[in-house]
Amino acid sequence: MRFVCLGVSAAVLLACGGALAEESSIGKLFFTPDRRAALDGQRQLDVQQARVLEGEKLSVDGVVKRSSGKSTVWINGVAHHDRTVASEVQPRISDRNPGRVVLQAGDGPPASLRVGQSINRTTREQTDGLNGGTVSVRPAVP
Repeated sequence: MRFVCLGVSAAVLLACGGALAEESSIGKLFFTPDRRAALDGQRQLDVQQARVLEGEKLSVDGVVKRSSGKSTVWINGVAHHDRTVASEVQPRISDRNPGRVVLQAGDGPPASLRVGQSINRTTREQTDGLNGGTVSVRPAVP
């Protein structure tokens, strides 16, 4: 009985595999056809689009530093890779503390922010995501 089930499963997988090998009618999910075409073109040409960050507030949402040396910093929800050119804001990850990023926005003075912090471009006031709260960690009980 077990071999029959395995044989039927294998036959179904082979039949589905042939259908899946053909161009799927579903396509890529979650994007419009125009957006998918733009993404495919960007991947093929390996071109980074200029990113303009609008608003008075800059927030560091995340940092990834790979063992290869390449890095990505998310500012206001937009990923900035090492190869990003013509961006209004240039992030630089701190060598001593990888959770800290120095942002250079235009001609203004650089700002050093931790992940989760924001800065108002005009007033230079820094805030964090805790809004005055605290985070406490209790040690695990052995």
